Amino acid sequence: MSNHILDLIGNTPLVESKVLNTNPNVKLLFKLEGQNPGGSVKDRPALNMIKSGMERGEITHTTKLIEATSGNTGIALAMIAGIFGLDIELVMPENSTKERMQTMRAYGAKVTLTPSDVGIEGARDYAEAKVNNDGYKMLNQFANNDNWKAHYKTTGPEIWRDTHEKITHFVSSMGTTGTIMGTSTFLKEQNPEIQIVGVQPTDESRIPGIRKWPKEYLPKIFNPKKVDTIMEVSQKEAESMARLLAEEEGIFAGVSSGGAAAVALRLANTMETGTIVSIVCDRGDRYLSSELFD
Repeated sequence: MSNHILDLIGNTPLVESKVLNTNPNVKLLFKLEGQNPGGSVKDRPALNMIKSGMERGEITHTTKLIEATSGNTGIALAMIAGIFGLDIELVMPENSTKERMQTMRAYGAKVTLTPSDVGIEGARDYAEAKVNNDGYKMLNQFANNDNWKAHYKTTGPEIWRDTHEKITHFVSSMGTTGTIMGTSTFLKEQNPEIQIVGVQPTDESRIPGIRKWPKEYLPKIFNPKKVDTIMEVSQKEAESMARLLAEEEGIFAGVSSGGAAAVALRLANTMETGTIVSIVCDRGDRYLSSELFD
């Protein structure tokens, strides 16, 4: 039995694909990050960024926190800031799903919406201005080493342990790139031959949680040397796979998870043998007000 809700962050299950993967010589495993208490993989870095900042004295109960988010990080930060008694303002594009906004507010956070035509970059610019002009502190998941270190300390070791050290390929969508950076760092230390595969959207696609960043917005924590291959996925393919995950595998997840799964299945179809782990980064109930599951 856990004594605290935060004890439930991490140690998420690996579930083997029994329908979509048709290669009998390849094991495809989905890591179900929606099982975290805040409902996504972002619980891990949110906890590490806040807790580490408090331990260093950079965050106190008088600190005015602010963060730009496309959704999942904001929900995780709202939950964890509330638990620690911290005030936080979360900034997101106005076309974000209603479920995400409502969940952040339910946890007690202030939510500020920025114009959808400037995307997450506009939300980041707004947060930067509040830091520069109004005395706010930004956790800055895009440049905060506590982001990727959360996955180095937890996600990577869990995958290594739960695959019995047999993982050959790791597939992750890339947004802030914290998940892929931290997990890659750990797994490569165990076995440099493990292939790290990043997933980005095609140029015309808009997939929540996956980005192909303009150079000036590229996350500072991103190190291209830690990714062996980058594969692209279309919005249509990612959405179709999200629906198939629910219908065929019983895994209810969002679009970025569908994108990673689509790439993982592409890999599985070309491999002779191996073990693939694909990150399912959140739950599908965050997309019910969108057209994804219509």
